[in-house]
Amino acid sequence: MSTINIKEKYQKEVLKQLKQDLNLKNVLQTPKLEKVTLNVGLGKSLSNKDYIKVVEDTLRRITGQHPILTKAKKSISSFKIREGMVVGAKVTLRGKRMYDFLDKLINITFPRVKDFRGIDVSKGKHFDKHGNFSYGFKEHISFPEIKADEVENIHGLEVTISTTAKNPFECYLLLKYLGFPFVVEEKNEDALREKYLSKKN
Repeated sequence: MSTINIKEKYQKEVLKQLKQDLNLKNVLQTPKLEKVTLNVGLGKSLSNKDYIKVVEDTLRRITGQHPILTKAKKSISSFKIREGMVVGAKVTLRGKRMYDFLDKLINITFPRVKDFRGIDVSKGKHFDKHGNFSYGFKEHISFPEIKADEVENIHGLEVTISTTAKNPFECYLLLKYLGFPFVVEEKNEDALREKYLSKKN
């Protein structure tokens, strides 16, 4: 784990960096983290109760929090989905648990991903227009709480980080300064800066 945690780093270093880089008049305007959501879709295993239990156990072990089962809001006959059917599971982290999870994500989980060379954001992918970031893991065994020799069913999961950023570039800078291992060429970063910050001037 890092010697300075995510929350401390944000308060002591990142706030000032963001205020300066985004040309903000007040630190209260700087983007901040709101919540982290971990989500697993059941896919073809909708009717497999054992698989659902595996997914619930995965999320519980990774986050230390009991997951919520998500249900279909409407029926989709082509996918054999009925309204009210369990289609996934999710956990929402806030406060200390959120910061602890992000510390682990940056310093332990990402380096454990097979053939990981950084998160490619050269084309702005992983960010939505509202300033949130998502990353999909193909295998849940990248998380240190999961031991590969104990796993029978490997599944993926998606991590979404919700922020108060107003656009993708603000979110990118926030996470970059917090230590996320992004891979982006300088010209592409400059292009994103020009695209989004020019609208404020």
